[in-house]
Amino acid sequence: MPRRLPGLLLLLWPLLLPPPPAAPANPGPPARTVFRRLGTLGPRGSPGRHPAPAAPTGAPYSGAGLPGGARGAGVCKSRPLDLVFIIDSSRSVRPLEFTKVKTFVSRIIDTLDIGEANTRVAVVNYASTVKIEFHLQAHSDKQSLKQAVGRITPLSTGTMSGLAIQTAMEEAFTVEAGARGPSSNIPKVAIIVTDGRPQDQVNEVAARARASGIELYAVGVGRADMESLKMIASEPLDEHVFYVETYGVIEKLSSRFQETFCAAVDACMLGTHQCQHVCISDGEGKHHCECSQGYSLNADKKTCSAIDKCALNTHGCEHICVNDRTGSYHCECYEGYTLNEDRKTCSAQDQCASGTHGCQHLCVSDRAGSHHCECYEGYALNEDKKTCSVRDKCALGSHGCQHICVSDGAASYHCDCYTGFTLNEDKKTCSAIEEARRLISTADTCGCEATLAFQDKVSSYLQRLNTKIDDILAKLQANEYGQIHR
Repeated sequence: MPRRLPGLLLLLWPLLLPPPPAAPANPGPPARTVFRRLGTLGPRGSPGRHPAPAAPTGAPYSGAGLPGGARGAGVCKSRPLDLVFIIDSSRSVRPLEFTKVKTFVSRIIDTLDIGEANTRVAVVNYASTVKIEFHLQAHSDKQSLKQAVGRITPLSTGTMSGLAIQTAMEEAFTVEAGARGPSSNIPKVAIIVTDGRPQDQVNEVAARARASGIELYAVGVGRADMESLKMIASEPLDEHVFYVETYGVIEKLSSRFQETFCAAVDACMLGTHQCQHVCISDGEGKHHCECSQGYSLNADKKTCSAIDKCALNTHGCEHICVNDRTGSYHCECYEGYTLNEDRKTCSAQDQCASGTHGCQHLCVSDRAGSHHCECYEGYALNEDKKTCSVRDKCALGSHGCQHICVSDGAASYHCDCYTGFTLNEDKKTCSAIEEARRLISTADTCGCEATLAFQDKVSSYLQRLNTKIDDILAKLQANEYGQIHR
């Protein structure tokens, strides 16, 4: 049962799993026990490297590790190499598959530091014949190097792997072709990619190449002969022999070679830095931690604590600075002011208009966003400068006097009457004196007599009118009776 694989490798597993081989007539030891299949990491992780620990939970992105290992330029600084790709372009490699091989080569180039003092790359193309597409000294930058790879075309027939390795050893890895001499201590590395069985002898020529100091990696695709790959590759075989089922996934191997060729791993890109906020790469595998704005680095040089920005006096708030929990802050304004759109400056507000003044009676706006309270007539402002107390109850108009209210002080009063009137027992209403009352009584009597005479006149008229109506009705009834008996 296949082992469980995380992430992208789990998705790719159906593509990478080979069809079950036919059972041999004489069962023996498994044929594929020392080469490595893409995605089946051994206990030590990727070739020649220990697996990196996961990034701390909650750590912000600072170039975290990518699925399938560290990928892309910037994850590590590669050690300088003299690197020769030996690629099979025989008839069994279809044009689209050959394009995949070139993509695989370009992906590895992307992960390397290319230059005269860094890694130099050459390509040997082979089928039944061998062609050196370009030497180690030909290209010193990635762009021109990848363009040269893109221009390579297949040679078609035959699979002369031994001849290709011999040509690389005798012509590509020479000082004249751009290789650096033994005193430079620059490793010589060859990666051979093939999908078939060699049509010549590879064992002896590969042994001579390894003996000359060339480290050989063998990548087999599809129908590649595993025994031949093991004859070609350097020891240990489980770190130098790779196999993929199709050319469609060969480019995934580029990450394996990047890990192998790393001289110093970029912890920021791999996500192993343990910085709480930001990881900064310093080169040569070194890094340091920094904090987001509003935070300062703690003594452990990894975690961060919030800075009191208000205390720093760099907040720019016109009135009040208020610290927030997140290491940030916000501005507020004094009473009577509102915060402007810039969220820093303040403008005076009309508290009387907004109804936030607290005055019991009247609010009066002053300049600069301030105000004061006043009271209605008859009231005085209390010491709190907001509420009001009665000063003159007569002025309030609620005294109840019919004629005249006379104030006796701040909270008392009495009622009085106009001339010719006297105050009643309720101490509020007034009555006229005797002479005025007689005049009023005589006038009332005359008015009553006139009213009675008018009423008599109206009654007499109504009686005469009723008599006429009765006569008319009698005549009408007589006429109707006569017509009936005719």
